[in-house]
Amino acid sequence: MNRPHPAVVTPGKATLPEAAPSDAVMLFDGTDLSQWEPETGDPSAWTIENDYMEVDRQSNKPAPWKVENGYFEVVAGSGYIRTKQTFGDIQLHVEWATPTLDRTVGKGQDQGNSGIFLMGLYEVQVLDSYQNPTYADGQAAALYGQYPPLFNASRPPGEWQSYDIFFRHPRFGAAGQMLAPARVTVIQNGVLVQNDVALWGVPLWLQHLPYRPHADRLPIVLQDHGNPVRFRNIWVRPLLETRPVPPPGYETTTHGIRLSHKEMDRYVGRYGTWEIHRVEDVLRMHFFGPLWLEIVPLSPTHFVLKHTAADLRFDLSEQGVPQSVTFIIGGVPQTQKRVL
Repeated sequence: MNRPHPAVVTPGKATLPEAAPSDAVMLFDGTDLSQWEPETGDPSAWTIENDYMEVDRQSNKPAPWKVENGYFEVVAGSGYIRTKQTFGDIQLHVEWATPTLDRTVGKGQDQGNSGIFLMGLYEVQVLDSYQNPTYADGQAAALYGQYPPLFNASRPPGEWQSYDIFFRHPRFGAAGQMLAPARVTVIQNGVLVQNDVALWGVPLWLQHLPYRPHADRLPIVLQDHGNPVRFRNIWVRPLLETRPVPPPGYETTTHGIRLSHKEMDRYVGRYGTWEIHRVEDVLRMHFFGPLWLEIVPLSPTHFVLKHTAADLRFDLSEQGVPQSVTFIIGGVPQTQKRVL
């Protein structure tokens, strides 16, 4: 929450819906969800074949969201949906509206939350960000967990908004090596809010997965986050594929000090409700839900979550054995004593 928030810009008057160009592939024209199907929403459920990540396809199942009055609406708890077609480099147009909810009931991430996952992996956040503060890289038009938008160009809840997204998928070599990261430009309501930024990897809550090879064409996914967000007039234009080289100095890892297995094992154990274990050369820590997050040592007492703005501070005994750990994110410390 302490990350600087983008300046508010009032967008021009809406002139939606915007007609699709002649070469666009229409994904929703206001009538039905025939171009969509259910999605597990879990990239780990996808399969790796020939060193590439592939979608675990579902067939002959209708998308479970509600269609009426020229739009479709998220049905809470029904799960994500994805396009039946797959795409690589694209121009994507999406119009969406968040519900008019009682601000005393929920705020921040609880207001009009959804998301557009390019290739099912790289999220452009959908949220009610009109006079609704939340963390900057989780607000509307953020590339979730990585880049806040340049401006907050959100309209009030209930009004239709638009994203025009220009996406270049990551490039991988024949041996699975990274050649170039994914790049994204986003225009929200006529305002440039993301300008050709390079993604660090796959964003998740409180962590990022490093890039791993996947197919050059994958579905577009829409998120069920429990809020009745509406969508309409969705179309996509495939773009000419190119093979760029990575920018000089591009780096995808967080560097730290090197610890031996014996030194790493000193940190293994339970700290209150948290737990640390070692998997080969990596220490992982369990904080919330089902996630095990990789932690990287910068010194014997100072660790960080990989690709995440969070600190871990260990209190060591004279023998160098951890006695407690303090987890700090957004300037808020939480301490747990070692119990095992």
